[in-house]
Amino acid sequence: MTQPYLNAYKGTIAMAIIYQTKRKTNAKRQLKVEITALDHLGQGMARDRGRILFVPGALPQEVVQIQLSDSKKSFAKATLTTILTPSVYRQQPPCAHFDDCGGCQLQQAAPAQQLIWKQQAVDQLLKHQLQMDELPWLPAIESPSEGYRRKARLGVWYQQSRRQFQLGFRQQGDFRIQSVQDCLVLSPAIRPVFNRVTPVLKQLRQGRFITHLDVIDADGLAFIVVRHTEALPPEDIEQLVACWPEAYWLGEAETGQFIAWQNGVQANAQSNQGSNDSAMAYTLPDQQLKLQFAPDDFIQVNAVVNQAMVNTALDWLDIQPQDRVLDLYCGIGNFSLPLAQKAAHVVGVEGLERMVQRAATNAKLSGLIDVDFVQADLHLPWPKASWNQQHYHKIVLDPARAGAEGAIEQLGALGAERVLYVSCNPETLARDAVKLLAQGYVLTQIKAIEMFPHTRHLEVMALFCLQRKTS
Repeated sequence: MTQPYLNAYKGTIAMAIIYQTKRKTNAKRQLKVEITALDHLGQGMARDRGRILFVPGALPQEVVQIQLSDSKKSFAKATLTTILTPSVYRQQPPCAHFDDCGGCQLQQAAPAQQLIWKQQAVDQLLKHQLQMDELPWLPAIESPSEGYRRKARLGVWYQQSRRQFQLGFRQQGDFRIQSVQDCLVLSPAIRPVFNRVTPVLKQLRQGRFITHLDVIDADGLAFIVVRHTEALPPEDIEQLVACWPEAYWLGEAETGQFIAWQNGVQANAQSNQGSNDSAMAYTLPDQQLKLQFAPDDFIQVNAVVNQAMVNTALDWLDIQPQDRVLDLYCGIGNFSLPLAQKAAHVVGVEGLERMVQRAATNAKLSGLIDVDFVQADLHLPWPKASWNQQHYHKIVLDPARAGAEGAIEQLGALGAERVLYVSCNPETLARDAVKLLAQGYVLTQIKAIEMFPHTRHLEVMALFCLQRKTS
């Protein structure tokens, strides 16, 4: 290389060295901080030189040692390394699998205090998004801290090298399955699943084809849905049924196609045409209603809380005999049927046709005639249809975590006096509530719902009333 080119080459190297990005030196440094609150995701929050630090596992009023794991200009994520001063509400987690299992995140805190902290976090989020100084909170819907969950999905993992099976939930922050011997939050009807099924898995000829078990408590009856990628031989099916003969067993080799492994068991939508003791169903005791469902239908997993939600909806909406009510995202009729017992007419709208048919069947089995169910994709602009060209006095929305973004913009034209929003995601509730307020509605009541004790999740019911214009 000639000298002129060599000098130019050296200059390029020098510029690269001068302008190379400086390495971050504080990404792994240890800090001592005080946790001031939980955020709406259940993480401890602290501050360091103007930045917000998020510390999973830490509780408010604790002084902790942390290590930064992801440092940005305005915030940083951190790992909890040492608890220097524990919270007075910190407790020994009651579950032996707490450190590894990803199912619960807050068992280290007293159950009553979990709810208080979670509501405070949602309060801050909503006040900020809605630009309100105070929110009209009413006492929360509480839940038993154990035995509350009537539906759960368990992972099955086969370690071929060790010829071992693991049955349980995903690990914290990982896709791998944490083997579980017991789960405190499962209802008594399905809690024996680990003791019954785990010993049998290794005895099966083709157990490696099993990927998941869905366990469902249907009014005290245990249903086990075995999801498998290849057909299981008859002897494997016989062994599984024999390990828990009191349960009702179903196989799902293809998505949504359920085959009963015992005679007389109703397995899917096509068989749910009449009342049967072996059909999956749950009861709303206060309304004396029984709702049938299929294994892949959405239901509220906490029976006690669900009944309280239905009662709250009826109370807040103050249904009158002349009322016409619209129930959006109605599912199998969880709110629609209780509303139909009191209102002149109810229309339930759901995106999945199979659940529309199930809701209609449930209405028929309950003898309710003043209720109709229709299928529509509520996230898309509504085409003109008989159901959305009517006037409604009251509206209920119970969307999935994505919220009701498509539907909320079209509610104003319906002129309802009251809109009840049932939310499983405070972030999307905040987004949609802004649009309701812009349509002339006022937030008049709000209530926290402890659907999932020991977890970061908090659900919310919010009532919006149309503000009357005065001359």
